[in-house]
Amino acid sequence: MKRKIPKCMSTQHPDNVNSPFFAENTELGGEDEIQEAYYTFSHLGCDEQMWDCEGKEVDNYVVKKLLTKYESFFKEKILGEDVFITLRVPNPTVEKAEAKILLETLEGIPRSFDAAKLFYKEDIPPVFEVILPMTASYNSIDRIYRYYCDFVAGKQNKPVRKGDITIAEWIGEFMPKRINVIPLFEDMEHMLNAHNITKDYLKDKNIDSQRVFLARSDPAMNYGIISAVFLNKIALQRLQMLSGDIGVEIYPILGVGSAPFRGNLRPQTVEKISEEYPSVHTFTIQSAFKYDNPPDDVRKATKKLLERKTGPPQKVDEEMCLKIVKKYSQEYQKQIIELAPIINMVARYVPSRRKRKLHIGLFGYARNVGGITLPRVITFTSALYSIGLPPEILGLNALDEDDIRFVKEVYVNFEDDLRDSLRYFNPDTWFLPKGIEDKVRNFPVDFEADIEHKQITDYIAGSLRKNKNEDLGEYVLRAANLRKFLG
Repeated sequence: MKRKIPKCMSTQHPDNVNSPFFAENTELGGEDEIQEAYYTFSHLGCDEQMWDCEGKEVDNYVVKKLLTKYESFFKEKILGEDVFITLRVPNPTVEKAEAKILLETLEGIPRSFDAAKLFYKEDIPPVFEVILPMTASYNSIDRIYRYYCDFVAGKQNKPVRKGDITIAEWIGEFMPKRINVIPLFEDMEHMLNAHNITKDYLKDKNIDSQRVFLARSDPAMNYGIISAVFLNKIALQRLQMLSGDIGVEIYPILGVGSAPFRGNLRPQTVEKISEEYPSVHTFTIQSAFKYDNPPDDVRKATKKLLERKTGPPQKVDEEMCLKIVKKYSQEYQKQIIELAPIINMVARYVPSRRKRKLHIGLFGYARNVGGITLPRVITFTSALYSIGLPPEILGLNALDEDDIRFVKEVYVNFEDDLRDSLRYFNPDTWFLPKGIEDKVRNFPVDFEADIEHKQITDYIAGSLRKNKNEDLGEYVLRAANLRKFLG
């Protein structure tokens, strides 16, 4: 029987303004995240929970706790068949300090299997997929696959010592015997090469389907919103061609947030996002989507995503797309380098929504653009919105009328996304890079400014000018509350 591929992946991305009712405090962690997984399955209708095993203290007993605490629900909805826990693991090539957490996480998969077998009295693996972030080569995916097969499940056939019983006879069977590894591509080079990396990974495996995860937020932060959309569409087109060439079903996942800059997936926009990315099978449901909207709206939206039919990807002129990406991203990055000091200053007042340890070296999950260190993308986006400068408008002055015409053809929701972000544009902001103001004023998009948001960003900008910062966090939060997303 063909297994179900989930369509709504609830994630732990901390882009929410409001905390869920079950949270003990404003930062989710520990037992809150166990309850969150249950809540997203049972009340919001998501069919998958990404369990982030990097950058924070991780609860490796998520399966056991869910089955014990919510027995009646999981008797009806079978974990591993109807609803899914998918682990996001550290990438040992990049995250040296977290590398051994990968091994601990993989070792926990057979233990989760044992817990589920006791619960269901059947051999149903509750966890059998892991996501590898920042994938840069097929070797990095293959190593995880082979380590699990050979050193986690595979060790059961070895004797404890020469002439002794096997580890399986001593400890019990290690199941499942293999896992699926989902590559997550996050930067331009590897998104454009995602099809080749996936092809190399699959060439010696008897696999009839493969999930591939494409980032939407980090490419926007690194190269601008238009580049992020173009890179995703090229990657989706190439993955579809790969699927036809090798006869393996490819199921794309797209990591979208609520801010237009990060994907503009909100309960109100599910039809638009489906139109923008018709071949994407799974969309991420991040924290602002879940907690900054009425639960009924969230349920209706996830139902639509679960019921939607996927189709072929939009055909795009790759050469023209890449020409625009080059021209536009250069200007965008120049402006980000100019804005970096103010972004980093405002970032200090953006509240945290998850209990996360420092990650990737001393500065945590910092992003490096043009030699400048920046905060993570949610904080980055929040900082720019908080000064009345939506990041969606940066770099637009690099494009002429013909470029914009082409952008509108490829980026289906371009004008809608721009309109949604321009509601929070403050034309009086003194941080506006040269050349942008005229572009925004002359842009053929009608938008209605949010007056209350403008007043708050006026106050934040004025406070920064006077070095008056004692209540900035409160005002950053008030502005985010109006937008219904932190960043």
